[in-house]
Amino acid sequence: MLDAAMAIEYLHHGNETPIVHCNLKPSNILLDEDMVAHVEYGLEGIVSTSGDVYSYGIMLMEVLTKRGPTDEEICNENLDLRKWMTQSFSGTIMEVVDANLFLEEEQITSKGEICIDAMVELALDCTKENPESRITRKDIVSNKIKKTFLET
Repeated sequence: MLDAAMAIEYLHHGNETPIVHCNLKPSNILLDEDMVAHVEYGLEGIVSTSGDVYSYGIMLMEVLTKRGPTDEEICNENLDLRKWMTQSFSGTIMEVVDANLFLEEEQITSKGEICIDAMVELALDCTKENPESRITRKDIVSNKIKKTFLET
């Protein structure tokens, strides 16, 4: 997820004119033989970078839960993925995280839970309803990801 965040940060801040992806989702993230993520994109016109931030948050939720935004169970509860995660984040987040993220023999440590909690919090910060309230792409990489995961 760090590679994808850095790629989107580059698109938004690496050029004089920001490039907006407009279709960020797991199927547009390619992994090479070293498990390094590469973001595929096409140019679609001028739109807000906060849309990519929102998409990154939804993609992060999808990866963490192995559920899509239109998952039948979530929709049957009249929720969207963000609302479902918000309700789950209030205390039972490890119950909704995809068990395949951890090896069978691997114990989930408090350090691992801290990382999962930080990723969920990041996903929620990216998907706030008001675009102006969302975290910026630059803050995602420099503040949230680097400080939480590279220093943990």
